[in-house]
Amino acid sequence: MSMPPAVPLSYLFVPGHRPERFAKALASGADRVIIDLEDAVSPSDKATAREAIAAWMPSANEEIHGKLLIRINDASTGWYADDLQLLRQVRAVCVMLPKCESTRQVADVLGPLDAGTTVLPLVETARGLLAAFDLATAPGIARLAFGSLDYMADLDIPADSPALQYAAIQLAIASRAGGLPSPVAGVTPDIDAGRVAADMAQARCVGFGAKMCIHPAQVAAVHRALRPDAEEQAWAQRILSASRAAGGGAIQFDGKMVDRPVVLKAERIVALASRTPDFLQDT
Repeated sequence: MSMPPAVPLSYLFVPGHRPERFAKALASGADRVIIDLEDAVSPSDKATAREAIAAWMPSANEEIHGKLLIRINDASTGWYADDLQLLRQVRAVCVMLPKCESTRQVADVLGPLDAGTTVLPLVETARGLLAAFDLATAPGIARLAFGSLDYMADLDIPADSPALQYAAIQLAIASRAGGLPSPVAGVTPDIDAGRVAADMAQARCVGFGAKMCIHPAQVAAVHRALRPDAEEQAWAQRILSASRAAGGGAIQFDGKMVDRPVVLKAERIVALASRTPDFLQDT
């Protein structure tokens, strides 16, 4: 599946009760910013976070609104109803829904919101994984995201467990089958750029095309890991040039027959390479 250039590659969390950090997060180079009401906010700060978001959002223009997600608390908590009220108040464009396990949960969130609002469900449990295809084909879904740390806790497995990779592969398959962009990989707790890049590269190998970040320093590492290298770009350009010269259809290239799937791969590489953000231009 060809990835449209507009599909985000990076999602950066910022605590909802720290509005002084919102502008910095938006300036980080991240494609999307997730204003968090869940894990990054202690129970005593939940109300303060909602108030801060409600006060700040009117100052955001339409372009900024389009870059923002709000991660709410899940429906089993006592904060869920107030979070939904906030979503309506600020007219959220996209909602990150934690512990998502059914399309009903998605519908309950979208019901009172403006038409066109989307949900990015976090698959973080075994039940969520079993519902992955249903979620991928539900109305209003932006794409799937893997809450890998919570998933490990749910299954009581270590980070190197094959069960974790199995779950990631299932999310990638469900996303493709549902016609969604490739899923979003979970956060890397380590801020180290090398570790973040390695995790993104591993996720890319099983079909992921984006990653959640918990620190602005991680954003560049994600983009670098997803950026095709010079050799890949050169190969893709040669494939596309040969295909254009032949007028489309199967061609012979470097002694091999090349048909449409290979051309699509070359198009994806060129599209990704063209998305090099300003903070990577000189690296």
